[in-house]
Formats: sequence, C-alpha cells, structure tokens
Amino acid sequence: MIIEGSKFHYPKAPIVLESGRELHGVQIAYHTFGQLNERKDNVIWIIHALTANSNPMDWWPGMVGENAVINPGEHYIVCANVLGSPYGSTCPTDINPLSGQAYYRDFPMLTIRDLIKPYESLAEDLGIEKIKMLIGASMGGQQAMEWAIKHPERIEKLALLATNANHSPWGIAFNESQRMAIEADQSWLKNYPDAGAKGLMAARSIALLSYRTVSGYNYTQSESESKIDDFKASSYQKYQGEKLAKRFNAFSYYIFTKAMDSHDVGRGRKSREEALGRIKAKTTIIGIESDILFPLFEQEFLHAHIPNSKMFAIQSKFGHDGFLVEKDVVGQIVLDALSD
Repeated sequence: MIIEGSKFHYPKAPIVLESGRELHGVQIAYHTFGQLNERKDNVIWIIHALTANSNPMDWWPGMVGENAVINPGEHYIVCANVLGSPYGSTCPTDINPLSGQAYYRDFPMLTIRDLIKPYESLAEDLGIEKIKMLIGASMGGQQAMEWAIKHPERIEKLALLATNANHSPWGIAFNESQRMAIEADQSWLKNYPDAGAKGLMAARSIALLSYRTVSGYNYTQSESESKIDDFKASSYQKYQGEKLAKRFNAFSYYIFTKAMDSHDVGRGRKSREEALGRIKAKTTIIGIESDILFPLFEQEFLHAHIPNSKMFAIQSKFGHDGFLVEKDVVGQIVLDALSD
C-alpha cells in the first residue's frame, strides 16, 4: 500500500547507520501541504508514530487539515515517512541494490537516531532552514527529541506527545512479546512480503493492550447481555490484527520495535539530563494520565530537564492512544503553543 505523495532520493549515499552497516539508494516518501512563505518561518514538521504514513490528514484528522489547528492555509506542513516503513520509503521488502534481492530479515537494524538522518537532507532539499514547530508523538516524539538535541538551533518550538527520553524495560518487554509472536509464525523465516502476517496480527493484539486501558475497553467493548463466547472484545482484537496485517508488514514492524527499544538520549553523551539540556526550543510536553506504555512520570522527567518547557497532563479513557483520540484538548494545547 503506497500513500500518494512525493519521493526524496537521499543524496549522500550510503547512509551509515549506528550499527556500522550501510543502506544504499535510500528513498523517503513525504507529503507537504501549504506554501513556504517568503520569511521561511511557517514550517510545521510532523513525525508520525509507529505504523502511520506521511499524510497526517489521513491519520490525524481534526488536528491537521483545512480547518484544523495545523492548517495549510497558514503553515507549510511537512511529514516524511519513516525509513523502514512500507508506505513508500526504503523498507525490508524493497530490493537491496547491492544484491539484487529483497532485504526481508537482512534489513539492517535501525535506531531512532538513524531514522532522523534523512530528515536533515530532506529539509535542505525543501529549502527549510528553521522549523517553527517540530511535533511528534510516541516513536515520533522520540525522533523529534533526538533531532532537537542534535540540531537545537534549527527548531524554534517543539511538541512532544506521550513519549520519553529512553524506552523503558516495560516498553521493551511489550515489544519483545510482539516480536516473539511474529517469530512464532512458521512463515516468518520465509522470504516473501506477507511472511509473518499471522504473527503480526497477534503482535498488534498485544500492542493494543498497551495502547488502551481497562476503562477504555469497558467503555467500547462491553456486552449488552451476558454470553459465554463470541465477545466484542475478542472480535475487536482479531479485527485490529487483520487490519494491520493488510496494510503493513511484519519485517517493518519488527525493525521499528527494535528501533524504539534503542531509544536513549543519553547514549554516548554525558547523561540523559545533559542531552535534554541541549534543547533550545520552546517545548510543549503532553502526557496522558492513563497511559501505561509511556507513563506520566516519563513526561515529567522531560519537563524537569528540558530548559524552556511546559507540561500538560490530560485525562482520557483511551490511554496512550489519547494523543490521537483527544483532538480537542491536544489541539488547544498545540494552538496555544504556536501562538506563544
């Protein structure tokens, strides 16, 4: 599945990854909306989360669009598809130009720091020198944080939603459980695009339990009458698993969970605190009180160590997914940050 947009061919071939491996012939799919103004000071760059694409109007309606907080009439909106994703960027099902064969499980491990490398060249190609606001949630927030640490002078404002300074043992355990589900699929070791699809369905089901909450499931999946089988919650898990397997692939999913596990702003630096202290952007941090995957204390840590930051804790039945669901509250916070 390709989301229509533009393609950027990375000019500095190859990309040398943190692991020491190289990726050749990299391309990145991206979307832009609106126009870059004469002062070049109206750029909002959005970094998507785990399985989204480069069109935020598709996965963040109400936040991005003609009549939304982030609108193309006022802003030049950029969103690039993450390296490794099957939505048009170089990914594991693509052909390795060195071997002439698809990568599949031989696709190199990526870290969060690897993921931001193409953004820097894409920004240069688009004539972007400064970013008015860089915004990311979850894995997207991890990337936004790293970019703001690496190039603090480029980012004027930063919005970090439901994210953290390092991926926790709890988050890594959820990711490992998902990878175990993929590995248990007997097709995983085969070389074809849909390999591991049933394992991916199970992985998505596990992930949903970390994205949502007890109260959220009670709210959306409760039964109107007592029964002994065919529960709404069971159907929901299967539906969500099948839905992802139809639009994504197990190879990319496996790579991305590993990338999230790698996230630690303190790696190779003095400390996490020192790394966060390098951020110069006016930073807005949004946490969700019911989020069990990225608990509120992780956003409190960011707020304590990013110098010019504000933090907002919002209520939601929907846990981590609250950053997508609670558009009115999140939108108002982002709007205020843009106006500040």
